[in-house]
Amino acid sequence: MEVPPASAALKELDIPHRIFRHENPVTSIEQAARERGQRDSQIVRSILFRLSEEEFVMVLIAGSAQVSWKILRRRLGSSRMTMATEDEVLAVTGYRIGAVSPLGLLNPLRVLVDESVLREEEISIGSGIRDVAIILKSTDLQQALKNAEVVSLI
Repeated sequence: MEVPPASAALKELDIPHRIFRHENPVTSIEQAARERGQRDSQIVRSILFRLSEEEFVMVLIAGSAQVSWKILRRRLGSSRMTMATEDEVLAVTGYRIGAVSPLGLLNPLRVLVDESVLREEEISIGSGIRDVAIILKSTDLQQALKNAEVVSLI
């Protein structure tokens, strides 16, 4: 079986994790959580925002919580931003929507981690492959993403 890019990145950093492969396509946070034996708040979404033609930022947020655009704009000092398109997500991260991970990216990217992600001891993130997740401790994710900024965006 193919090793997910996020798993390869974690192995390089010697960070413990496990790979979870869903038997059926994942269509919701609730389904993902149920099948992984987790709560919704343990599922971490990686969302790519476009600040300008060449500038993007990734936000990690737990469960179904919504990023406050007002807080994010203020944090980034940017009055204009959009969510990245499907094509932009693939071009910038190397991953398709539904499999985006903050690990193993094509290019370095600024990553903001909402503090909601760190409230849970164990979390799961995208692996780079659809319907496959990486399960790890939130402290280990923080260690893997040394340059990520922990912020409050809700």
